[in-house]
Amino acid sequence: MDLNLKDKVIMVAAASKGMGYATALACAREGAIVSMASRDGDAIEAAAARIREETGAHVKAYVFDAADGDSIARWAAQTKRDLGPASGLLINAGGPPTGQFDSFSDADWQKAYELTLLSAVRMIRAVLPDMRAAGGGSILVITSSSVKEPIDILLLSNVMRSGVTALAKSLSQELGPDNIRVNTMLPGKIDTDRLRGTNAAQAQKRGVSVEEFNSEMASGIPLRRFGDAEETGRACAFLLSDAASYITGVSLAVDGGMIKTVW
Repeated sequence: MDLNLKDKVIMVAAASKGMGYATALACAREGAIVSMASRDGDAIEAAAARIREETGAHVKAYVFDAADGDSIARWAAQTKRDLGPASGLLINAGGPPTGQFDSFSDADWQKAYELTLLSAVRMIRAVLPDMRAAGGGSILVITSSSVKEPIDILLLSNVMRSGVTALAKSLSQELGPDNIRVNTMLPGKIDTDRLRGTNAAQAQKRGVSVEEFNSEMASGIPLRRFGDAEETGRACAFLLSDAASYITGVSLAVDGGMIKTVW
């Protein structure tokens, strides 16, 4: 299937590794012009170089902080200056720290809000004028399966990502007349650094090996395995593309069938 991404500018946040990197790679393979951003300058430059080498696509790396509004605005402005206005945006950021209710201070809640929810607001705000001027665009947010089934040690993420989901659904209604689509992608157990870290913490808490814990978790997934980041990247590239031109306001689970809720 031709996703019709050739020569379209796609901005991908938190793209030095994991699902952000996989999305940048999938879009580049489809011929998109990719703007990749991350806090780590060396890591994002190396990631962009790998994608350029593999795909031959026009890929440029930028340094930004998802929790800083000025940094987000600079990334959008630099992308427009160097590559052109964005037709697609993947909103992504590292997750808040793990823990339970009594372990979090007001400062922890504020940081989680700025990293996860306010960052989405700011990234959307940064690209909206150009998308409106162009007559359309696509915005996609990576959230989590926790918006359907909360994860015990991810309280901050559960709450903030649920807010992001409400934001995306609301904006899909508000921005539909502008031909701007807004969707979310709900990853399940995807083999990333984040999952490895949380699984290691939970294994230690239960007094079992990481291997035992991972095996138990995988056995509860209908496909009986964790997902690969590239599987999420391909799904994100699809939702960002014109191949998904009549899809908006949707939360797509990429979870191997793990989520058991009907809605």
